[in-house]
Amino acid sequence: MDRSPNTPASVPTMVERDPWLRPAAAEIADRGRRFADRLGDIRKWNRSLSDYANAHLYFGIHYDPVRHGWWFREWLPGAKEVFLFGDFNDWERTQYPAERLPDSNGVWSLFLPDKTTCGRLRHGSRVKMYVHGADGTWMDRIPAYIRRVVQNETTKDYCGQVWEPPTPFDWTGDDYDLNTRTARDGGPLIYEAHIGMAQEREGVGTYNEFTENILPRIKEAGYNTIQLMAIAEHPYYGSFGYQVSSFFAPSSRFGTPEELKRLIRRAHGMGIGVVMDLVHSHYVKNTNEGINRLDGTDCLYSRPGPSGQHPQWDSMLFDYGKYEVQHFLLSNLKYWLDEVHFDGFRFDAVTSMLYRHHGISAPEWGLDAYFGDGADRDAILYLTLANELVHEIRPGAITIAEDVSGMPGVTVPIREGGIGFDYRLGMAIPDFWIEYLKDVPDEEWNLYRMWEVLCNRLPGVRTVAYCESHDQALVGDKTIAFRLMDKEMYFSMNRGSQNLAIDRGIALHKMIRLVTSTLGGEAYLTFMGNEFGHPEW
Repeated sequence: MDRSPNTPASVPTMVERDPWLRPAAAEIADRGRRFADRLGDIRKWNRSLSDYANAHLYFGIHYDPVRHGWWFREWLPGAKEVFLFGDFNDWERTQYPAERLPDSNGVWSLFLPDKTTCGRLRHGSRVKMYVHGADGTWMDRIPAYIRRVVQNETTKDYCGQVWEPPTPFDWTGDDYDLNTRTARDGGPLIYEAHIGMAQEREGVGTYNEFTENILPRIKEAGYNTIQLMAIAEHPYYGSFGYQVSSFFAPSSRFGTPEELKRLIRRAHGMGIGVVMDLVHSHYVKNTNEGINRLDGTDCLYSRPGPSGQHPQWDSMLFDYGKYEVQHFLLSNLKYWLDEVHFDGFRFDAVTSMLYRHHGISAPEWGLDAYFGDGADRDAILYLTLANELVHEIRPGAITIAEDVSGMPGVTVPIREGGIGFDYRLGMAIPDFWIEYLKDVPDEEWNLYRMWEVLCNRLPGVRTVAYCESHDQALVGDKTIAFRLMDKEMYFSMNRGSQNLAIDRGIALHKMIRLVTSTLGGEAYLTFMGNEFGHPEW
């Protein structure tokens, strides 16, 4: 069997290095074997893992310059009938039926020659699928692999848009260098940002405004990495991008895919890497906009029944053990790396992925929790494949895990028995600062306690330290600046004011950031605006 250089040894190095893990050695080794076996199966039929992760080049809607027409393909195993329609045929639902391909496990295919549609199906056409589902329903749906989704200004409903410009995006210019490696070099200094909220004006900001107005400020402030939230299309703006509906479509609220590419090209020209806040932990429950029940079943991309739903987030969970789902998600990673030139990913809600209980009413963290029946072996396998793929495609890319559980091995290299992330988020650090600011008077602050929290990580576990991220600044909490200065910020921030609350607040604001960035990890992150202390959420 073809073996990866990352294939773990029979006794994983991470176990040899940490005697505490010896009782879990068999499970850790078995995780490594599952990874090696799955990778071997993939390579048996494909040249590489990267070659396998090309579903986005086959599925969706693509122009064939040889046959002069458009291919439409979708994986819908439970569907009884599938049609493609849109503005190119005056929204006539049943004019163009797709054919279920034999021996394909439910792939539907349709080829539309230019002459059939009189050339009306083209780049920019608005399209939908009409699906006769396994449950007997007929529904207008958006293809899962669509590259762009737009909203009707009048009806407010969403539809797919064919996005295949006749001229490929020009990645030259802006001193662009695809081999920019600043996201790794010397440790990332990460500026976390949301395109729509980054502007001073009222309204939703755009990719172009971010490029022109915000990138120069980020460069001047000394950050070498940007982490962008809310990039994949999401119907509810208030979800901050964490209820994804279309995984291959950059949010059209902010502009076109080309405008996002221009933003990244300009950032790279400035020596700034761009990391995507990636949501592969769940997907939106909506059936009008998303992939839920796309073929009329509840188990297309999810496990059936309650096990396919997240009870707290009211969203759907992926079935990571299903090969088609692995194919979809791995291809999604490659799409963002190859087509849009992101420099890596911050994987959202990794704790929810790692465990079948998703971190809800979790047992006391320990070996039994990390390596027992509560761990989701399918999700762990997917995350290991994901890290292998990212670093195979772009060795200089970075991956960051948002995991609060502290599962051993998350940031250990795959060849040593780990999952292969480059960094983890130091999520205990902002919780510590909130606790101190809320409950402990200044004169009782304990320097040893600060040192203990900021340095509490195993050797080799590279950590992104932060005082506050979007979790603290957006989701109904208070920023550190507002905790320190409260309403005084509104009236006494001018240089002429003599205000002890402001003087104390600014001093502590600076010192908290200094000690966190110095001791808290090998990388540092701040959410936009918090570097100068913007008020409230």
